[in-house]
Amino acid sequence: MTTPQLPPLDLHWRGEFTDRELDALHAAAFGHAGGSAGPPTPWRARLERHSLGWVCARPAPDGPLLGFVNVLWDGGVHAFLLDTAVDPAVRRAGLGTRLVAAAADHARAAGCDWLHVDFEPHLRGYYLDACGFRPTDAGLLAL
Repeated sequence: MTTPQLPPLDLHWRGEFTDRELDALHAAAFGHAGGSAGPPTPWRARLERHSLGWVCARPAPDGPLLGFVNVLWDGGVHAFLLDTAVDPAVRRAGLGTRLVAAAADHARAAGCDWLHVDFEPHLRGYYLDACGFRPTDAGLLAL
């Protein structure tokens, strides 16, 4: 398998996006239906209400949305990564790691001391090895 080459990218903290393009990126990145049918998810309103910020990656200001990560927080020193999404066409070229690093930098600049992430087992190497997280004990309660 060859590693895709990334075009020069702009990473923007609290970057601009449309709800439809973020729906489409999520559908492609997470392998589910969506992205064009029905009303778009109200991402902008949701992020403005609950997030410290987010990082958008584009090859140019008007280029396609190739990557995204959301940074939630508790209003204090804890930030949480959610929805790290990379367009499948450019996976394994370092974009996800760059998104996470930018998210960590901005969370640190906002006064956060901790950045938490949970992930599925197949992403363990990515988050622990490539992104520098360390394993911790945690709990999860299905609601």
